[in-house]
Amino acid sequence: MRSLIDILDLSTEEIDSLIDTALDIIDNPEKYAHKCAGKKLATLFFEPSTRTRLSFEAAMYELGGHVLGFSDSGSSSASKGESVSDTVKVVSCYADIIAMRHPKEGAPLVASMKSDVPIINAGDGGHNHPTQTLADLLTIKREHGHFDGLTVGFCGDLKFGRTVHSLLGALSRYNNVRFVLISPPELTVPDYLKKELLDKKNLDYIETTDLEAAMPELDILYMTRVQRERFFNEQDYIRLKDSYILTPEKLENAKPDMRILHPLPRVNEISVAVDDDPRACYFKQVLNGKFVRMALILKLLEVD
Repeated sequence: MRSLIDILDLSTEEIDSLIDTALDIIDNPEKYAHKCAGKKLATLFFEPSTRTRLSFEAAMYELGGHVLGFSDSGSSSASKGESVSDTVKVVSCYADIIAMRHPKEGAPLVASMKSDVPIINAGDGGHNHPTQTLADLLTIKREHGHFDGLTVGFCGDLKFGRTVHSLLGALSRYNNVRFVLISPPELTVPDYLKKELLDKKNLDYIETTDLEAAMPELDILYMTRVQRERFFNEQDYIRLKDSYILTPEKLENAKPDMRILHPLPRVNEISVAVDDDPRACYFKQVLNGKFVRMALILKLLEVD
């Protein structure tokens, strides 16, 4: 039995295989319509979510399986003080696989140690979000056709952005990928990530506060929101929340084939006027997330 807690749990070969499966699902949906008949997915979301939870549910339904679970920890026994370990131990009696989101870093890892079925980390605090990363990678593959040699800009909250941390880790294993890290000084990539990933692997990266100056060299622009729920001080959030707002004017010097990604939800960091730009891919990401989660469920359930 295997779980997915961190994107680095997967080798590049396994990631490529999942993407290939997702592409086959896109081309041949009828082939997969009954692959998980009789199987049950439990969604344990201790933190609010729209896209990720519904994406998992849609993925399982399209594989012919069933879904149970909760979307609010207040409606679960966690509100009575039950531990994550006990909740998972109970739910693994009912389900074949569990997708779990939790506000505490490391909670899905603890759950995987106690569960009798595979655990998928659907986001743990500011730490990791591996299935969003798989959605991001599938989107990049469908738009650019490859990962090697790309210049990828991450913009916004790079300190607490778990999607940024996961995608940095995944892309770092491909060849000649260059990173441009765009953020206010207070929201830069955490030192541990710079030390353990970027510097340790001698990756090509720069840090800057200037989005417009970086724009012409980017193949991918990964925008993120400043996350109110990660701040202890409301005044800091208010001061930083509109640090970067992407508008059509700011895209004038961007490459024609640059692609704009965002893990969503969007608040104010991408103007709705950008939505009609052919380079905008954030709603495509949502759809790609469903396909790649289908591929992941099949892999972890060891369905041929």
